[in-house]
Amino acid sequence: MSRFPTLAALRTACAALPEGQPAAAQAAAERQSQLTKPPGSLGRLEELALWLARWQGRTMPRLEKVEVIVFAGAHGVTAQGVSAFPAEVNAQMVANFAAGGAAINQLARQASANLRVIPLSLETPTADFTRSPAMDEDDFLATVGTGYEAVRPETDLLCLGEMGIGNTTAAAAIAAALFGGTGADWAGRGTGVDDAGLARKARAVDAALALHRVTDPLEAARCLGGRELAAILGATLAARHHGIPVLLDGFVCTAAAAPLGAEGLAHAMAAHVSAEAGHAKLLAALGMAPLLSLGMRLGEASGACLAVNILRGALACHSGMATFAQAGVAGGAEASVAAG
Repeated sequence: MSRFPTLAALRTACAALPEGQPAAAQAAAERQSQLTKPPGSLGRLEELALWLARWQGRTMPRLEKVEVIVFAGAHGVTAQGVSAFPAEVNAQMVANFAAGGAAINQLARQASANLRVIPLSLETPTADFTRSPAMDEDDFLATVGTGYEAVRPETDLLCLGEMGIGNTTAAAAIAAALFGGTGADWAGRGTGVDDAGLARKARAVDAALALHRVTDPLEAARCLGGRELAAILGATLAARHHGIPVLLDGFVCTAAAAPLGAEGLAHAMAAHVSAEAGHAKLLAALGMAPLLSLGMRLGEASGACLAVNILRGALACHSGMATFAQAGVAGGAEASVAAG
């Protein structure tokens, strides 16, 4: 039986969102206050340690089991000339992942992360969403379920990414449906389209918005998205239910998870802000501050993998630093109280 037999079942799952374990975060914060440094001097590294503590439910978080999942899909909207690459690249890149020749293979290895690539019916593209919904309800729910089931509950940190020719057009359409605006407001150059290609992308988004007129977030994901985006939605939801913190990659990954809303993404961090035109705007709409800004626009969870190393640095300081008492250094909360 499907994980989500109906849209109503999926809506129920999206509404039943655990809030993490604030007590673990509070205990981690108390430890932070005793470490041999001025309060707040490690900036966001301190925030990241507390975020991991809350969602892992551990005062001393760990990153022993870091998982990277890249979902790959095929899009019918490529018929509108929205990409600089042909649809055949989908299967070719999946083969490259399997052979270890892609950027994500190198970055996952460097981050000591386990990489899995999950192709989703690459031989059967979604429908051209300028003419009909990208997926019917059964296809959408099954694919969300595939993403949900792909998440291993014992994971310490989940990095999500995607690959799919045409999927920046899908991401732009979802962003426009959720947050307003036109195709020109959200479409970017993606794989490197020229000005004419960029104009085709904007027109495709506008045509899809006019055809579907969706306001419901899940319906926007079904009508305007793609299978890899639906699977990312499912995986992000599963991570919330399992208490797993998530690093979202670029524009497509963020748009895929965006139907959960800002509150539904409290367990997720934006790994980076990509060079794709709409990503910074989308992160701002969701209230997410990216960890990195390196001008990347590859996808594949590449930015998420790089950000793993930032989290490892945060945990190294959180768990490895001495307290004032241990180091015999004057300072800390007691000294502050005495000085007052």
